[in-house]
Amino acid sequence: MTVPLSHRFCVAPMLDWTDRHERYFLRLISRRACLYTEMVTTGALIHGDAARHLAFHEAEHPVALQLGGSKPEEIARCAEMAQRERYDEVNLNIGCPSDRVQSGRFGACLMAQPDLVADCVRAAQAAANLPVTVKCRIGIDEHDSDDFLFRFVEPIAAAGCRTFVVHARIAILQGLSPKENRDIPPLQYDRVLRMKQRYPELEIVINGGIKTLEAAEALLQELDGVMVGREVYQNPWILAKVDELLFGDVPSNVDRFDIMQRFLPYVREELHKGTALQHMTRHILGLFHGMPGGKAFRRHLSENAFRKYAGVSVLEDALALVAEVSQRSADFAATGT
Repeated sequence: MTVPLSHRFCVAPMLDWTDRHERYFLRLISRRACLYTEMVTTGALIHGDAARHLAFHEAEHPVALQLGGSKPEEIARCAEMAQRERYDEVNLNIGCPSDRVQSGRFGACLMAQPDLVADCVRAAQAAANLPVTVKCRIGIDEHDSDDFLFRFVEPIAAAGCRTFVVHARIAILQGLSPKENRDIPPLQYDRVLRMKQRYPELEIVINGGIKTLEAAEALLQELDGVMVGREVYQNPWILAKVDELLFGDVPSNVDRFDIMQRFLPYVREELHKGTALQHMTRHILGLFHGMPGGKAFRRHLSENAFRKYAGVSVLEDALALVAEVSQRSADFAATGT
């Protein structure tokens, strides 16, 4: 059964990472986490292969479509598509700092044009009966102040946006790469906290540098939600306790092997459709992170999943390696031999 959309714990939209295979896999671990597509440009949907970009499995709900664009009429058309394909939310990317995104006049550079972002929000809301949310930074370039952030938020909130996902770093639009923009500008959680204090009626979700559920729980004492990106991708088992700790669900007794047994039918189905094995297995390399056999699992998949005609047996063999090493480790712990 699909659970209601909640932003209490979100998995960040990540280009080349959060595709439909990754999202299906993560949903097997957490029923509650809100999942996001990779950013899709309005041009790609309107002029490209919309069916490919919008495809997702019914099991992924709740799932949001993240759009990159700055023309209200195009945002509206894409929001209509999102509703038709049964997405649960439309999220506008006002946070990406890459040169390519800037040249298309969207992403973080739009923080300098809050009225235009507000027009995009209005257009999306008029076109589709879906929540329209905004993901942004706390500032850009020399605009590193509470005042700038508040002046960005107010017209967009007035346009009807109730949820802001805030990456707690400024974006340096000239001179830093997207990767550097994820690490070099310092995190300023205090600014996001002040934003929530200033606008208690808004739902404020914080993003950036969150690596543990303990850190997430601490931030949720004052904010409405947390969004985690790279840590989830590299160590997906972090999601195993999300439903219990952050949503109050009953504890789950499933382990990593249970998750893989549930993932195998999906892999078989996708292989039958012509999907290459490596397009799915690249997302699960970190599942056994920190466990005996985890390195053997990753190595086997990395060395074999890319091969032509690689089938589900490659994945089954990788799981057998983990099981074997885990059993040897358990036997040694029990007997010392």
